[in-house]
Amino acid sequence: MRTARLLLRPWTDGELTAVLDGTRQPHWAADFPADGDRVIAGFTAQNPDARGVYGQRQILERDGGAVVGAIGLFWPPRDGALEFGYGIVPSRRGRGYATEAARAMVAFACTAPGVHTVCADVELSNPASGRVLEKAGLVRWSSDDRLARYRLTAPEPAAG
Repeated sequence: MRTARLLLRPWTDGELTAVLDGTRQPHWAADFPADGDRVIAGFTAQNPDARGVYGQRQILERDGGAVVGAIGLFWPPRDGALEFGYGIVPSRRGRGYATEAARAMVAFACTAPGVHTVCADVELSNPASGRVLEKAGLVRWSSDDRLARYRLTAPEPAAG
């Protein structure tokens, strides 16, 4: 999946192993992997569904190819709702990468079979991530003392 500045591509076996073993790769941003990337690498390595078309991906800068984060869908959907999550390393934040990647992933998720809602949770201590979700078209629909929950209802397929 490509955006104007990013490539969202599935993790390779070698990259998963490198993240989990702590072996640096030359094409990683200096601060990749972040803690969240390690969690996602472990999840992806243990869950075959996380490696499919609707699974987890690395975020690469198209200009230079540096891995700067991760984004992905938590397949399969539950009751038609498909959750996604993302993270950008600190050195690349503030450039609009999270919004660009989230918009692409949300649009893609809306085309997945059986999906009528795309959703994500954000810690209340991270309001910037909530703004990313809003820019990607999600709306805040509930919260508790720790999390804000966002969702987008997928558009109905065109008749034809």
